[in-house]
Amino acid sequence: MIKILSVSQVRAVEAAADAGGLTYADMMDRAGRVIALRVRELLERLPDADRAVTILVGGGSNGGDGLTAAKHLAQMGGALIRCYLLQRREGDALVENARKAGVSIAYAEDDQRYRVLTNMIASANIVIDALFGIGVKLPLRDDAAKLLRAAAAALDDQGELPPLIDPAAPARRSTRAYVLAVDCPSGLDCDTGEIDRFAINADETVTFIGVKPGLITFPGAAAVGELRFSHLGIPANVPELRAEKRFLVAGSDAQVQLPSRPADAHKGTFGSVLIVGGSGHYMGAPALAAKGAYAVGAGLVTVAAPAPITTALAPSMLETTWLPLPAHTEGENVMIDTAASDIVIDHIKRADALVIGCGIGTHPSTEGFFYTLLRHLSAKQEARPIVILDADALNMLSSRSEWWKLLPANTMLTPHPGEMARLCGLSTMDVQRQRLALVGEKSAEWQCVVVLKGAHTLIAEPTGRVAALPHKVPALAKAGTGDTLGGMIAGIAAAGANPFDAAVCGAYFHASAGMKAIQQINPRSVLASDLAHFV
Repeated sequence: MIKILSVSQVRAVEAAADAGGLTYADMMDRAGRVIALRVRELLERLPDADRAVTILVGGGSNGGDGLTAAKHLAQMGGALIRCYLLQRREGDALVENARKAGVSIAYAEDDQRYRVLTNMIASANIVIDALFGIGVKLPLRDDAAKLLRAAAAALDDQGELPPLIDPAAPARRSTRAYVLAVDCPSGLDCDTGEIDRFAINADETVTFIGVKPGLITFPGAAAVGELRFSHLGIPANVPELRAEKRFLVAGSDAQVQLPSRPADAHKGTFGSVLIVGGSGHYMGAPALAAKGAYAVGAGLVTVAAPAPITTALAPSMLETTWLPLPAHTEGENVMIDTAASDIVIDHIKRADALVIGCGIGTHPSTEGFFYTLLRHLSAKQEARPIVILDADALNMLSSRSEWWKLLPANTMLTPHPGEMARLCGLSTMDVQRQRLALVGEKSAEWQCVVVLKGAHTLIAEPTGRVAALPHKVPALAKAGTGDTLGGMIAGIAAAGANPFDAAVCGAYFHASAGMKAIQQINPRSVLASDLAHFV
């Protein structure tokens, strides 16, 4: 399992590993080899004649990782390997070993106006950022800031000649070198996610031992690119590692928690999902949730919505069963009426998972229905369904003081940052600044699973476990994708997963479906209704 570790925790794990026989030198050599092998994979996609790598090397252990990677790459052969050192490392065996392997070495102090740096970057296919590691303090100053600014300018330079433009042809992207950051982009505060204005945006970051909070916290997370990880062979049973409850979800983590699909199954094996939502302004929301639930394997999905909405949606969703509810009408809008509560309460006993809120609205008649439902679920003595509260269900809750005391057992909340802000009484900016700490704190306070949506979606449970997704998928920043996610979580929960595991699996495969979608659809054009196909 990939743990999320602060800088001080990483230092403690390194010290424990060193004391246990895996020395700091061993860890550096392994980090260098991991980087070299990854760069080799990237180089093999290029013609032999075009393979050139420039490594930006700082004075600390991050620079040592870069020099070690340079040595291994040079020994592998087939590419021009060059290092540009921020400062001289007198008597450093790492420099000498790299030079003996055939690596060209240049020094910033010999480079007037950064002409050598500009040339080394402009002529490289891949730039490895091994300047400043996880212990950097902001803001960067003096030579460090100047070098990063010069490197960023060289990466963005389009050459001296103006381009020849065909106005009728689609715009071409820059031929900028691919940037791989070692452990973190230089200039990132790995604990807070703050980042220096001169930092170089990486296309990919390979991090070690643990994922640092700053790599998944914005604004710094925007500079990370694709995030890859290596534990460097440190045993998982190191106490400092084993004790941490926060982790980054890998595909294997999500897959192992999926309920099994036995060969002798029937639809009851995979559970029944009841989705309560819909209003005249948001007719499609419960339908998207139903598609999400079916896409992850739910046996039966029922949508309870105002009768005019079920009538409109039924022809387009043949697999769904429908529970038409009494409607309250105001002008052209239609909402669930308070009188619908008895109908839904009667149906709840047949549901394994219950989603409330998708497109439901916040009209007083619907609010009365919603709180009657909550009171019933909280008072229910027999087995309760797992409850997922989303969208306007969250907005109705946030209008009441100590609303969390109204929640039934086995409840999940799935807020986006704006909804989380309303639930917490904070601004959206405050939520985004402290996502990782906040989601754990509020899950414990509210005694329920909380899914804080967004780039690097977070899932927390009251025991202190917090899972973070590795994905940043702007294509999912579109209306309706949250409804699909709510249905997916419900479908996995209905099949037997506990609330935390269902949320982790649902969120992981939801984001993965978004990644799959953008391989076939322009990222700007992905719709929530596309996701079920890619799940």
